[in-house]
Amino acid sequence: MSDKVSLGKLATGVPGLDVLLGGGLSEFSFNLITGAPGSGKTTLAHQIMFSLASPERRALFFTVLGEPPLKMLRYQQQYSFFDMEKVGTSVRYVNLATDLRAGDFNGVLERITKEVEDFAPSLVFVDSFRSVIQTGKPGIEGMSDLQYFVQELGTRMTSWLATTFLIGEYQNNEIEANPIMTVADGMLALSQNHEQNAVVRKIRVVKMRGQAHLSGSHTFRITDAGLRIYPRLLPPLASDRAPGVTVDRDPRRIPTGVPGLDELLHGGLPQGHSLLAVGPTGCGKTILGSAFLRAGVEQGENGVIMCFEKGTSRLRNAELAEMVQSGRVAVVETRHIDMTAEEFEDDLLVAIERTGARRVVIDSLSEFSLYLAPECRRDLREGVFRILTSLAKKGVTALVTVGLDDRSVDMNFARADIAYLTDAIVAMRYAEVDGLVKRYMSIVKVRGSSHSHDLREYRITDGGIEVDPLPALVNGVLYGRVDSVNSGK
Repeated sequence: MSDKVSLGKLATGVPGLDVLLGGGLSEFSFNLITGAPGSGKTTLAHQIMFSLASPERRALFFTVLGEPPLKMLRYQQQYSFFDMEKVGTSVRYVNLATDLRAGDFNGVLERITKEVEDFAPSLVFVDSFRSVIQTGKPGIEGMSDLQYFVQELGTRMTSWLATTFLIGEYQNNEIEANPIMTVADGMLALSQNHEQNAVVRKIRVVKMRGQAHLSGSHTFRITDAGLRIYPRLLPPLASDRAPGVTVDRDPRRIPTGVPGLDELLHGGLPQGHSLLAVGPTGCGKTILGSAFLRAGVEQGENGVIMCFEKGTSRLRNAELAEMVQSGRVAVVETRHIDMTAEEFEDDLLVAIERTGARRVVIDSLSEFSLYLAPECRRDLREGVFRILTSLAKKGVTALVTVGLDDRSVDMNFARADIAYLTDAIVAMRYAEVDGLVKRYMSIVKVRGSSHSHDLREYRITDGGIEVDPLPALVNGVLYGRVDSVNSGK
């Protein structure tokens, strides 16, 4: 016999979960959903159930709660995935509380068997399975009965061609010794990580037999639509990596909205590149972002701006506010202060997909980090890397701003943690010249492209940013000498 058995895959209906599982849930598998109280186990189970349940694929949900299933249903009905029309026809609830009071595993097993044979479900859920275990007899006899019960239940479910889910509040130190793990084909572990005042929910695929799955912990959030999972995964490789595909070594240049900056970039920013505008407060980074979006609108390109302190209601830049109100520029913002980089990335990509945007402004990464949960701030570089990689994959050109102190004359931008992730950097700074405070800009780098090495003075006027056409020839102080900046010291 040389033919391999092919495992059927079930789409769970939970955004992001199929990616973690390696394409979906194995049909007829025996699965365990674990986690502490409040981590989202029951909601995840219901979301999967209502996504998969149909007249042809019926679901049986056993509850072992002290109260009737009606109380649980009252809360689950609040989620948009809940379909009342399926209850009683495609989905049936059975309460095992009375059967469990006797403490007889055989009696519980026979009750489950009878209900399964009568309803002929393709999906079976038991919530909470730990309650079943706690009703067992103490000592070696009780453990032996439990092991027989679990193995017998798994064997029967397999013969019934049902995909089974056992939901329980197991801790990590309980898992290895638990007899359930000897028959479980898959295991999903949910957790809530609390640090300072923020809580971040995580999901991990502990095991999934017969298929490659993503390892590690992945963020998820419970919304009105149920769970939404954000896999820690980079987008696929660009098509230009395929054999025989010609790579465009000279991408199209697009205007930044500031002619003088385009001149320094030798014709504009290469399409699909990311430009980091770095400098102290008040140097015009947000104004540059507005000009960048305006240049796109003038060419018929929609844009997206991700902003934080400068929310829509506080946009002082009238031009930017007008673009937002006209619908040519979409705004991605949040009032939550315990977000993750994965959530921001998802919101950004959804806005791009909805608007067809070709330009993105993130203003600014200095404020962006303040909105992240404490544990996510330590992974800021990883989060920014994923965001910029996703934008590059879509061919979207991005302008990212970040604030640095006035001593950026040292030309050391490593302190920004993300400078090396971007394709280009424009440095904006102040100088004291002849008793006046003046502004200067220069191009630090542009990957794969030539650029000017001039230091140019610029001004912020009612018309935006105006850059002098000639290099700055001054002998003033730029928080250090200007000739030191020109020499790269």
